[in-house]
Amino acid sequence: MLPTGLKDNQFRESNSQKVHPQPMEESINQNPEAVEGLISKVFTNISSLKSAYIQLQAAHTPYDPEKIQAADKLVISELKTLSEIKHFYRENYPKPASVSPQDSRLAAEIQEQQSLLKTYEVMVKKFQSEIQNKDSEIHQLQKQIEEASQKRAKLEKNLKLRGLSTKESEASGNENGYSSIDLTPEIFISAVEASFKAIHDFSKPLINMMKAAGWDLDAAANSIEPDVVYAKRAHKKYAFESHICQRIFSGFQQESYSIESDSATFSKESFFHQYQALRDTDPLDVLGQNPDSDFGKFCRGKYLAVVHPKMEASFFGNLDQRNYVLGGGHPRTPFYQAFLKLAKSIWLLHRLAYSFDSNIKIFQVKRGSEFSEVYMESVVKNLILDENKKPSVGLMVMPGFWIGGSLIQSRVYLSGVKVAE
Repeated sequence: MLPTGLKDNQFRESNSQKVHPQPMEESINQNPEAVEGLISKVFTNISSLKSAYIQLQAAHTPYDPEKIQAADKLVISELKTLSEIKHFYRENYPKPASVSPQDSRLAAEIQEQQSLLKTYEVMVKKFQSEIQNKDSEIHQLQKQIEEASQKRAKLEKNLKLRGLSTKESEASGNENGYSSIDLTPEIFISAVEASFKAIHDFSKPLINMMKAAGWDLDAAANSIEPDVVYAKRAHKKYAFESHICQRIFSGFQQESYSIESDSATFSKESFFHQYQALRDTDPLDVLGQNPDSDFGKFCRGKYLAVVHPKMEASFFGNLDQRNYVLGGGHPRTPFYQAFLKLAKSIWLLHRLAYSFDSNIKIFQVKRGSEFSEVYMESVVKNLILDENKKPSVGLMVMPGFWIGGSLIQSRVYLSGVKVAE
């Protein structure tokens, strides 16, 4: 690290014992090569210092602690070398009373480099301060990560004891795996209303596509439930809603909902976690992540049950979508997405029903049953009833439910009644 042309013993002597320096003119004249070597060394050192400083800047974007420390050491090393050169020069070449133009040039160059050196020293101190701050931030983040990992490990342990998955707990949005929502009859009633609306909403595109495909809607309604006397032709839409209801609710009374579940056991907590996990999510996104989940199997089976192959062939001209579903997929077509809204609503109703401590029972009303205002509600209002004859059920559009001591009426379409205009 010594200037070119300077001997080791000369440098040591200058630092260890007092030397009576000669005038600069005489020293320069006696050893001009040493001065040129000194200047060359200064420029080489400054160039190296600039390079090290650039490396230090580059290590901050992106922030790399290891590269920053390495560049910092390199900058400090170059600064030390430059400092040694500066001290060596001051001791061996003190400022003369009068200097030649060559001496002035050298002095000016050294003065400029000293000024640049001070600038670099300030910048290095600034970067060292930033490095300390970043190290402190990294330490705090590492501490937070460690604490979060400990909490997660504790949560996973608790969930395993309950037979639940971490994924279900995260989806519920509650650290302890439980929701702050109280399970009340009102919540279930709201879910029933949502399911009834979902059946009605899906029947609209289904009927529209049947119309577009040239179906005879009167014949189609009659094939679902023959000999139903409708008060208005428009009421035949309830036949298609009844068809959807019968297919989608089949197996509802079973915990597995008639699917081969991956879960070995069922618990109220697991049912409620599944309800929470799906409640506020897009069903298509959920199926995209796990197409073979219990919900995925449910959607696949119910789509094939609700949408007849003849319907599908007439709607699309082929059975490609059906075959895709049969193969385990969930197509992103508008029709299938409309169906998923229905499937999600019924699935949530089922998961919620088995989350209650008290058993919730579903009951259906058969065609021809005598209408009861206690157990049933007519989907058509403003009925004109015969006082001498009780109306009978033509179609069940939505099943009823028992929840504890409360009753949710089944919704039916009455056959052979008149409606007030």
